[in-house]
Amino acid sequence: MQTPPIVSPDAWEAARKALLVKEKALTRARDALAADRRRMPWMAVEKDYAFETETGRASLLDLFEGRRQLIVYRAFFEPGVHGWPDRACRGCSLGADQVSHLAHLNARDTTLCFVSRAPQADIAGLKARMGWRMPWHTITDDFDRDFGVDEWHGHNVFFRDGERIFRTYFINNRGDEAMGSVWSYLDLSPLGRQEVWEDSPPGYPQTPTYKWWNWHDSYEPDAAPDPEWVRVSDAGEAAFRAASAEAKA
Repeated sequence: MQTPPIVSPDAWEAARKALLVKEKALTRARDALAADRRRMPWMAVEKDYAFETETGRASLLDLFEGRRQLIVYRAFFEPGVHGWPDRACRGCSLGADQVSHLAHLNARDTTLCFVSRAPQADIAGLKARMGWRMPWHTITDDFDRDFGVDEWHGHNVFFRDGERIFRTYFINNRGDEAMGSVWSYLDLSPLGRQEVWEDSPPGYPQTPTYKWWNWHDSYEPDAAPDPEWVRVSDAGEAAFRAASAEAKA
């Protein structure tokens, strides 16, 4: 293996700072892409879809669980998939292992669920074995074919306005491998992270950056940010900005 050169601490820091310029440019480009995504046109979902859930029959509207945003990942777990009936697709399983705690998404009015064609009894057994906690429903109709995931995996994103449903985005192939974090899901959603720094259309919900963050077992609907966390996060942000300004001076 031909490794990079070994250098002094000063040379290493200089190289890191040079690469950091490119990394920051990538971050800004990713933010701009998410802003463009929030301005994509929506497609009305006119057809009714039905799923089997752990509590019984459900519509696509039901999968929102009362929230405005829904992200649906099509995972391959069914007869004919390598590993059946004990395991799901290896790639889909790796993706499932990456899913962060759902409470943070729920706090941003967003529901994430997986769907497959396996019966609920098999899905329940798989989730218990693998330690997965996301809602995982059974496709019963043409949902997978209609939304581009009948022969391949992918994330479909939907928005609910009352009882009307709109498809807002779709990502698959290499885009799927980066999914799993709170931020990757929210950046895919029509409302984004819902923080004040984002470039979103007028009227979109936005709250002060960091202030909505919480322990995953401490979110309360419509609760004001904890004042101590506001103080701590403000202090941290101020220190970060001061250090950045000093570095540029």
